[in-house]
Amino acid sequence: MSIIINLDAVLEKRGMKSYELAEAINITTANLSILKTGKAKAVRFSTLEAICKVLECQPGDILEYIDED
Repeated sequence: MSIIINLDAVLEKRGMKSYELAEAINITTANLSILKTGKAKAVRFSTLEAICKVLECQPGDILEYIDED
């Protein structure tokens, strides 16, 4: 996949665990895991907004495009 999810790196920089983020943004840890592993087919803007608000980051800190040509 050309979109890389850097959520683990941002969580580590903030000293936060996945379960803490999941609780803060009101999603299940299973759904957060799907997002973190890149298995999600879509991300709601409301979820992305909540993640960015809690982690005090920008969407580009979490999502990265890699050209696989």
